[in-house]
Amino acid sequence: MALATLVIEDGTVLQGEAFGAEADSVFELVFNTSMTGYQEILTDPSYRGQGVLFTVPHIGNVGINNEDNESSAPQISAVVIRSLSPTVSNWRATTSLSAWLAENEVPGISGLDTRFLTRKLRDDGTKKAAISTKGTDPQTLLKRARDWPGLDGLDTVQEVTCKKPYVWAGDNGDKWISQSSETTDKPIEHIVAYDFGIKRNILRHLASATEQVTVVPANTSAEQVLALNPKGIILSNGPGDPAGLPYAVEAVKELLDSDIPILGICLGHQLIGRALGAETYRLKFGHHGGNHPVQHLPSGKVLITAQNHNFCVTTGDLNPSDVVITYKSLNDDSLEGFRLKNKPVLSVQFHPEAAPGPHDAQYIFGSFFTLIREVAYA
Repeated sequence: MALATLVIEDGTVLQGEAFGAEADSVFELVFNTSMTGYQEILTDPSYRGQGVLFTVPHIGNVGINNEDNESSAPQISAVVIRSLSPTVSNWRATTSLSAWLAENEVPGISGLDTRFLTRKLRDDGTKKAAISTKGTDPQTLLKRARDWPGLDGLDTVQEVTCKKPYVWAGDNGDKWISQSSETTDKPIEHIVAYDFGIKRNILRHLASATEQVTVVPANTSAEQVLALNPKGIILSNGPGDPAGLPYAVEAVKELLDSDIPILGICLGHQLIGRALGAETYRLKFGHHGGNHPVQHLPSGKVLITAQNHNFCVTTGDLNPSDVVITYKSLNDDSLEGFRLKNKPVLSVQFHPEAAPGPHDAQYIFGSFFTLIREVAYA
């Protein structure tokens, strides 16, 4: 196989075997601790501008299929792994991981000591990096990594959001969702979902209890959303720094003045926090994986959750007269969720839709549907 080179901004140079596309790429390198579900991870728009280092040592054995995408294409800038499976063995597979990445112009490198790299990111923090699978020399890659401005303050949402509103016409999650987590009541008429990089499994959950789900671009104004007469509003996940999205924060502020139930997920949660006057800050190495323990503070129950974010809302900036903190991370005590006391608003930092990941938090959607019924159908 061809030689690939990975260079980190601190000067670390690693060489391995190339797979995927013959290309160069510059990105923010993060590690993901999920044991399964690499296709869902690689198509998650929240990874825009990042390269993913998998801590699980063996990748590619189930290939790529037509069902497990969380968006229309890979969203990552590079893939870094220990070992690439030489064979594909799954009845749903339509192609190999390497061929799929090549088709979508994403480079990959295998044969690296991913434990060493993960410990480096854990100890030193998230790093800018550059990769070449076409022979670019390490010094050039190092310069590119150091010269790249990074993701802080950058609006990467515009790279992944839809261009115009559309009505979700995909499946309603029959094959994907634990139906016990949803509602059997009469379907809700209409939910509007902001697409900051929305994952398909969020839309499947919404469709499981809703007659119509309308997805709108990230820069849609609050006035335009309210004119659609939704019974509930979703603020979706998405990539990058919430500080780079002042237009979204302004829209959320206006929506919070309405009495329409709102659920914020991941980036959507951070935007609600900023709309309430809180600051957001960069985590040392982010939370990326399907095994993150989160405690529900009112009950003391612990959930194992799917997560994918590099930024977090500052808990101390939230007014306790208006906000109830509902969830915290048991890894670092960071804020994982809150609700408003006097408004029908729920917000979580983790991903209740999983894909991939455990289903512990799927009930969040059921709680949102119940909230809508209490407000809109009382």
